[in-house]
Amino acid sequence: MKEIEEKFMTQAKFSALVEKTVKDSNGLVNYIEAVTSICDEYEIEVETASKLISKPLKDKIKYNAQQLNYIKRTSRGVLPL
Repeated sequence: MKEIEEKFMTQAKFSALVEKTVKDSNGLVNYIEAVTSICDEYEIEVETASKLISKPLKDKIKYNAQQLNYIKRTSRGVLPL
């Protein structure tokens, strides 16, 4: 049973991998790059990854995208991460 669980990617496992990748990079990898890197490593289609991204992780990706001017900043205040 444990072998089967290890093969499936859960939202919690995916988020933990992304957080670890960003943390271990010492600022060299942002959340967007970490998601694509993990998708490549675990052979997950990027389109499928959206189901694996938790709400807090989505917020961090959105913040990254705003900082990089990929998307417009929202008028609401954004808390620094």
